Amino acid sequence: MKKKTEKNLIIIGGAEDKTGEKKILKEVCSRLKKQEDTLVVATIASEMPEELGDEYKKIFQELGIKNIKILTIRSRKDAFDINNITLIENIALMFFTGGDQLRITSLIGGTPLYAKIQELYREGCTFVGTSAGASVMSDTMIITGPDEESPKKCTLKMAPGLGLIKGVIIDQHFAQRGRIGRLLVGIAENPQSLGIGIDEDTAIMVRNSDEFTVMGSGAVYVIDGSDIGYSNVSEQYPEEILSIFNVRLHVLKYGDKFNLTNKMPYNTKEI
Repeated sequence: MKKKTEKNLIIIGGAEDKTGEKKILKEVCSRLKKQEDTLVVATIASEMPEELGDEYKKIFQELGIKNIKILTIRSRKDAFDINNITLIENIALMFFTGGDQLRITSLIGGTPLYAKIQELYREGCTFVGTSAGASVMSDTMIITGPDEESPKKCTLKMAPGLGLIKGVIIDQHFAQRGRIGRLLVGIAENPQSLGIGIDEDTAIMVRNSDEFTVMGSGAVYVIDGSDIGYSNVSEQYPEEILSIFNVRLHVLKYGDKFNLTNKMPYNTKEI
């Protein structure tokens, strides 16, 4: 029997500490053999790829990573370039930076580079995403929606993501930008999915797509719409306030875990 390849994701809510203790970025680096493995920084989401690539390269070098490459994709043509596909051969970890998540999927979706990324994930490469790079990890991603407002029936724009984690919708900068309303709309429209809102300087570490552990200084919010009894979601009168009943909310902090299969949180202290 073929041994199952472990699939690992680290999904960061953005604005991770880059100047202090760097706990989340140190955790990222702990997944590598620092003198042997290769880390690729993917700046696809950013309109300033050189600056962002240089910033993360310097940080990861300071944390002891020897082999660091920068993947810069400015057009779909770049995602067909054999040099870019070769660049990510045999890597151990890919780190997606922040920016605009729709840039990632629109530039690489359906290309040989996209196929290679999917292959790398199936083979056990660790994928990390922060901010926009976090949203794109799921199969359905939020593109835009109003922050710090009461949820409205049909004001959210969504699109397919990379699909490295199934059955969830990720939102980032969560408490800092008041995004609970828009994630509630996302779950009202897609009640089969779990909504996961991640604060800044906070991350979930996902193992084999069936469980995650929280780390960082903030909270993670899980919205479960499995038992929704009623909602008024429709395209008609989109500016009306959303009405939704029987939504379950979990709030998790550092060290808490969540089982994505049975949709239950737990703490190791309780076991």
